[in-house]
Amino acid sequence: MESSVSVPADLAGSLIRKSKQGLVLWAEGFREACCLHRVFIYCFRSRQLAVRTGQCFLLNGFIFLGSIFLLKSVIVPALQWILPDQCPQITSEDSRSCGGILEFYNFLRLGLVQLFYVFWFFPLYILSFILSNIWYNDIAKHGFFAIEEYGASGTKLTDQKESQTSQKTVSKAKSTDFEGVMIGIAEQIYSVLLLTFFFLEVYVIGFIPYIGKALNFLLLSWMYAYYCFEYKWNLSGLSLDKRLDFFETNWAFFAGFGSPCALAIFLFSPLVSYGVMAILFPLFVLTATGSEADKIVSLPRTKWRGAGLGRVPIFYVADYVSTKILTLLPTQQGRATPENKAL
Repeated sequence: MESSVSVPADLAGSLIRKSKQGLVLWAEGFREACCLHRVFIYCFRSRQLAVRTGQCFLLNGFIFLGSIFLLKSVIVPALQWILPDQCPQITSEDSRSCGGILEFYNFLRLGLVQLFYVFWFFPLYILSFILSNIWYNDIAKHGFFAIEEYGASGTKLTDQKESQTSQKTVSKAKSTDFEGVMIGIAEQIYSVLLLTFFFLEVYVIGFIPYIGKALNFLLLSWMYAYYCFEYKWNLSGLSLDKRLDFFETNWAFFAGFGSPCALAIFLFSPLVSYGVMAILFPLFVLTATGSEADKIVSLPRTKWRGAGLGRVPIFYVADYVSTKILTLLPTQQGRATPENKAL
């Protein structure tokens, strides 16, 4: 009797400990994402970083979001005043003609707004998407080198140490031998496929009744967290299999880190949420670049005597589909290996 009672008690105690550990890691990830003061420090260290960050704010904040505000606050009310949707006090004899005029006004007003979208918002959206993705790479690179240049203590390194650090970073990020280059290209192709199918998975899960929105928010949090840290991992030369292993093992931390990013998707309309995310994303990239995630996630394990939460196969479906597609390509070995699945 005592043994049968102790087993559920031990199981309940284990679940409570893991829940506490998961909440602590989630809170640590959320806190790391909100350490936006790092952005000002890194921009102060690097003029190129400050310029690129300012360009993102100017294009996506002032121009893109400003255009949406101008449309909703000025243009639409002006069209409503010029082309009203209600007739003044009229007699019953004029009601039929007034209805036809109102239909024409509604059609004309809607058409003018659609023209504004077609000839301004959609081209601006495409331009913003292209330039922002180019600038995100530059922001991550300048932020990464700004951190490497000053070291962990925050004091500027000497010229010799700075040169050695830059050369070490570049040698990690870019391999000169042919095999290393091919593995790097293969990993990039696989990474693009993996994230593409994961994005489709997130989109489809959102349509599940009752729990779809909650799962969608969780997966979006992981997706944006991975996007933010991927820049740092690319620059530091971390292999793809190690990235996925570290990410899926510390899923609670990354769920917390990506939560502020996912909130913008749920709080605003699609067009506004894109503009808000285009402003916030480079900031979270910089906070991820300056985050020492490996040290942060090891603290709860020490407190709970090394007990981990276990690995969650977040990218299992996307990995399975991506691997099946890549196996259709001609390869030397005829199969995808765990280290370089795209070869």
